[in-house]
Amino acid sequence: MKRREFLQHTAGFAALVSVLRAQGGPAIQASPKLKAAIIGHTGRGNYGHGLDLLFAGQPAIEVVAVADPDSAGRAKALQRTGARRGYADYREMLDRERPQLVSVAPRWTDQHHAMVSAALAAGAHVYCEKPIARTLAEADELLLLAERAGRKMTVAHQSRLAPSTLHFKRRLDDGLIGELLEIRVHGKQDKRAGGEDLVVLGTHQFDLVRFFAGEPLWCSARVLQGGREITPADAHAATEDIGPIAGDEIEAMFALPRGVNVHYTSRARTAVVAGPWGMEFTGSRGVARLLHDAYPRTLLRHGDEWRPLGDDPTAAASANERSMAAGNRRLVDDWLAAIAENREPVCSGRAAMQALEMIHAIFAAGLSRGRVELPLKNRRHPLAG
Repeated sequence: MKRREFLQHTAGFAALVSVLRAQGGPAIQASPKLKAAIIGHTGRGNYGHGLDLLFAGQPAIEVVAVADPDSAGRAKALQRTGARRGYADYREMLDRERPQLVSVAPRWTDQHHAMVSAALAAGAHVYCEKPIARTLAEADELLLLAERAGRKMTVAHQSRLAPSTLHFKRRLDDGLIGELLEIRVHGKQDKRAGGEDLVVLGTHQFDLVRFFAGEPLWCSARVLQGGREITPADAHAATEDIGPIAGDEIEAMFALPRGVNVHYTSRARTAVVAGPWGMEFTGSRGVARLLHDAYPRTLLRHGDEWRPLGDDPTAAASANERSMAAGNRRLVDDWLAAIAENREPVCSGRAAMQALEMIHAIFAAGLSRGRVELPLKNRRHPLAG
């Protein structure tokens, strides 16, 4: 359902308002608009990939406040978002404003657990930047808090609901390349190649792996640092505060149901031959590619040549439709619909936790130099000792 179709459709919006009123939101009883707030932190993850503008152009949503402890950053955010009020402390904002919807925007994960927990405790539904948290234990706790509060959580995996992704999935299910046998996933493999590439961008990629091929059964991995296999002593901070990382070269394999194998690679020296970051699908009758972005491109191999899918109705999408802002709007549409329909959002907190679990499985397998079963029993960070 498109954004305007959802928000302007009388029955759909009435259902959403009814749900939020039943949940005890006092402001919704006095105003037809939903109250939204934004949490950012200039200099420590900022406002993610457009999460400060999630609610722009939404006629039924009013941005009442933004929180940012950096005064200059807060002033700019107020101007960008059109929020009525600004706060240095997000807890004070949540206590005073009592919003129904909250955007937890920082890219860095060091504050995600505290921010999302506070928003859920204030009675809000939450849209959070990826990765969901630093550890599986933190993610598990957020899922439990959301469940107990009856609130819906969406995590910013924008490519999951891109029309090109959905069309590609339909074509694969219809036999585009025959029986799916293997998926090869290539990270961006830039200066962050290895552990940072895995955490920052792997969360998008493994969310899609699960969508296309199901839940992983086990993982094996070889993680190298300077040409040797990693040990716990190799754990170090990334350039952004996303938890510990290790390795500058990663090769990993996941076993999935029906004999499908997933291979993940991130090492700078293979970036040129691997091409753009994304994933390659090998089937019994052909090979296809998904080139990653907020609006992925999809290709089919014809001999030695890669060509766009000939029947792809999304190929003519405009630059606006391909933008990160449009990607966020699609997730917001689904998030609001999930609240009204009392269902899990497509890009749910649980799906984000499971993508993070695949990332941590690679670190765990690299350290053990063996196979690790999923779901992981250890919910702490594998590199935390």
